[in-house]
Amino acid sequence: MLEELLYLLIYSFVIQLIMRKIAKKIGLADRPNERKLHQGTYPLVGGISICIVLAQYLMLGSHDIPQRNMFVVCISILAIVGAFDDKFDVSFKIRLFVQLVVSIVMIRLAGIELQSIGDILGVGTSIYLGPYLGPILTIIAVIAAINAFNMIDGIDGLLGGLSIITFLSLAFLLSQGEHVELSNLCLIIVTVMLPYTIMNLGTLGIRWKIFMGDAGSMLIGFTIIWLLLSASQNVETASIKPVTALWLVSIPLMDLVTVVIRRIIRKESPFKADREHVHHILQRLGFSSRQTLCIICIFAAILASIGILGEIYHIEAHIMFYAFIAVFILYFSSLTQACKISLASDC
Repeated sequence: MLEELLYLLIYSFVIQLIMRKIAKKIGLADRPNERKLHQGTYPLVGGISICIVLAQYLMLGSHDIPQRNMFVVCISILAIVGAFDDKFDVSFKIRLFVQLVVSIVMIRLAGIELQSIGDILGVGTSIYLGPYLGPILTIIAVIAAINAFNMIDGIDGLLGGLSIITFLSLAFLLSQGEHVELSNLCLIIVTVMLPYTIMNLGTLGIRWKIFMGDAGSMLIGFTIIWLLLSASQNVETASIKPVTALWLVSIPLMDLVTVVIRRIIRKESPFKADREHVHHILQRLGFSSRQTLCIICIFAAILASIGILGEIYHIEAHIMFYAFIAVFILYFSSLTQACKISLASDC
């Protein structure tokens, strides 16, 4: 396994460098605008490179990963559409339609869907969603996950850091159950993401800096929801309770819900771009980009650890659910107040 990880680490780094050169030639680069305040233009190749390496690994090797062909098809579609969006700024309606399509593919062709949300109300039995509500909530969950990780990609290292925390948490929990192959896949994804994260942070110098792009953020969000559903929805082989998924993706999820609620209150489109995400607010409060990155990732790691401890100590689902709701209320109220302070106006 270690030899395989080392090979993929090197191969991913090489692919990143190759795609970086190609992106520069075709103009696939991120440029500053009213929401993106970085200086200079940087190749948007992180997601495309990760997709290439993952697809090759899954299709060319002999891996006992359920529905791997459908998974590769879905992430490839998202990466291609994301790359077009990075280059040509595709309408959100088209992106939403594509996300709907891959959701349906996952449900109908891969057989992965949200069937139960567990005993989150404490009534003594799991809540099953049935043949109609289940697919609807699955589609909502997929679209929410994709857009949550897309929206959180606002400062260097943040998407990479939060994703790695989620994948490592999942790898540990999956290794304790019946999903060893999926646990290994999580470690593979982390390894493949490391070269991007290092280059995105500018560790190798500003010359080698790259961005993930929508191709990558959509791919990562979809991969995470695919793995969470795979790990939690089979009663006989489930490695985690459905409620644990909330803790593993807590920051992107809470940030998405908070921003959408504020936009709806102001009677604005939920899809309207703004600078009211948690990383924007922390920076306006005076924290540097690196300080903001550390604060958010530490908070995410703590919340993911709570989810892991809930599994280890078999804490009842309704307790974990109510605890998460309490954390979200605290997050929402704190962020709303911080937003008002940072803007000195009503948020």
